[in-house]
Amino acid sequence: MDRHEQRRRPGGPDTWKTIDELHDWLDAETGVPPEQDLLLRMLKLSEEVGEVAQAVIGATGQNPRKGVTHSWQDVEAELCDVIVTAMVALRTLTPDAAATFDGHVRRIAARSHGRSGSAQNTPDTSP
Repeated sequence: MDRHEQRRRPGGPDTWKTIDELHDWLDAETGVPPEQDLLLRMLKLSEEVGEVAQAVIGATGQNPRKGVTHSWQDVEAELCDVIVTAMVALRTLTPDAAATFDGHVRRIAARSHGRSGSAQNTPDTSP
């Protein structure tokens, strides 16, 4: 894959540039101290995950009072919100979020392929 193709892949350099921009915008707009802002960004993940659950319940019509209220495309959008929120939270913890994430994904991939090494010393995040 050449550099041009790599730039268009989700999670590539353009995505992390956008995450940096969102992080900077949020930093400029927040009115709370940095320590509190960090905690609130972590808590925001729970809110977004709850919206995924709500969309799944709505897409499957599991609330008999409401019936089908969402589509699977709504679930996709909510999952994307979770991912972006997590990326911004990671960027809040470290300016080198892209490298941190890439390294972690590589460790998970190595573990999933039965490889040993540094992956043994990382927390288990497998589904």
